Amino acid sequence: MSQTMSGKQAVLEMLKAEGIEYIFGNPGTSEGPLIDMLGDYPEFKYIMALQESVAMGMGESFARSTEKTSFVSLHVDSGLANGIALMLDALNTGTPMVVTSANYDSRKINETKTDLAELVRPVTKWAVELDLPDQIPSVLRRAFNEANSHPKGPVYVGFTANALEGIADMNIVPSGKVHDEVIPSPTGILEAAKLLSQAKNPALMVGDRVSDDNAISESVDIAELLGMAVFQSRGAEVSFPTTHPQYQGMHSLRSQESRESLKEFDVILTVGMDTLDELFYWGDVILDESQKLIHIDPIPGRVGRSEPTDVGIISNCKTGLAELISEVSKTVDQNIVKARKSQVVSDALSQKEAYEESVKSKWNSTPMSPARMMYELSNAIPKNSIVVDDSISNRAAMRHYFPATERNDIRGVRGQSIGGGIGATMGTQCAFPDRRVFGVLGDGSTMMTIQGLWTAANDKIPCIFVICNNGMYRVLKTNFNVYQKEILNEPEPAGDNLLYSDFVTPFNLCTIAEGMGLHSERVTDPNEIAGAVDRALASDGPALLDIVIDGKI
Repeated sequence: MSQTMSGKQAVLEMLKAEGIEYIFGNPGTSEGPLIDMLGDYPEFKYIMALQESVAMGMGESFARSTEKTSFVSLHVDSGLANGIALMLDALNTGTPMVVTSANYDSRKINETKTDLAELVRPVTKWAVELDLPDQIPSVLRRAFNEANSHPKGPVYVGFTANALEGIADMNIVPSGKVHDEVIPSPTGILEAAKLLSQAKNPALMVGDRVSDDNAISESVDIAELLGMAVFQSRGAEVSFPTTHPQYQGMHSLRSQESRESLKEFDVILTVGMDTLDELFYWGDVILDESQKLIHIDPIPGRVGRSEPTDVGIISNCKTGLAELISEVSKTVDQNIVKARKSQVVSDALSQKEAYEESVKSKWNSTPMSPARMMYELSNAIPKNSIVVDDSISNRAAMRHYFPATERNDIRGVRGQSIGGGIGATMGTQCAFPDRRVFGVLGDGSTMMTIQGLWTAANDKIPCIFVICNNGMYRVLKTNFNVYQKEILNEPEPAGDNLLYSDFVTPFNLCTIAEGMGLHSERVTDPNEIAGAVDRALASDGPALLDIVIDGKI
């Protein structure tokens, strides 16, 4: 039954119908009509950010944590532009979000009115701006449908003042569940099963969309059925238990050794990822002609996009793996698998031991090594904590010492932009109010959205920010080393001396945090990490631990 109401009321009624609990936003004058009405809607928790990237980071991580579409309210064109980088990440990584902002009166078309939809069209699944109030319910209904159907991603809806203030008859009907779990091709499954059953040394590489499709258990089953070495592609999610004896860590193409290691495998199964997609150019084709590649992914345009694929299967990861397991189990020789699995387990253990050996010489160094920091921190945080990984260039150490068996043990900043970690930590804490959330963040990334600390204090979000403080953009130095050594073949890369990557004038993160209302401590001794964590937890509010580490490459 239709009801007569204003456009601004229709927006909030639609959000209520969609089950929205949190609004992550930064308000401006044009959003005033909506903000003014929030007092009549106590069911919404408006989390105010002082900068739009913080709001986007909260909304992005909240959506992935709850597996529901989140809602973010930004300000006209300037605020919307500030959110574009993380909107692009959400598009590339498939995070369902509805992002809005409000515009001026549509009669100002010849003066200062920006085409907001056109501004963000390249970084959204769908973008539209409304001039009439009665457009609002149907467009918001479609926006939530678009955001939450494959391939998932951010959708933008803009409202002119005319749309918000106008009166019309409205039908407040929410979006419905879209059942779009793609079923794999039977022919593709048969071809993939044949290749895997005949493989001498197959490998499994999993990506973030395995986690999105809740297919972790299936990835374990296929790995165990075939005795496969398992790697995780670069990404943020937990797509395979890191404690599993066949798990061999995160794979990167940024070293000759890791690229060469791929040649050991005659068949590679990649699932839920952009296969061998990477920042640097390593050639048009990575794998040898003798190797076979099977790629399962729910997004049609990603299958076979970046690497020649022998069997490409467009499918929900969980469904595709389940069908493949059923078919492979009919023909696989378990005697061969048993021997292969024994070797894979031995190799994985050797790799872990090699890493432990490589960090021994600097275990008691000053400043402390990243490995020592991560070891002490992993032992200090409470069981059942969630860790948000924005550790940037220290990710290898972080992922080595923090075990993860379930999807939500480790969350991450999922994309190419840095600066999302503070918002992601808070968004994850909002999604999991009964679990302690620790954000492990690089100092450079932290400073990009340092205003977010105020939001944590203002809204009493009790997460703990742990800063890997090496006094530099270490990721720039690391990548420059890779560029010189691997791309230019220079024998002595000079990343350590890269210009404009050191914070020559240091900033005191503890002072900044305290000024925004957080408990904070600076830690220089690894033996003090456990005590600092205990005191942060006892503060019963948000806290920041500034841990000084060695940044040498």
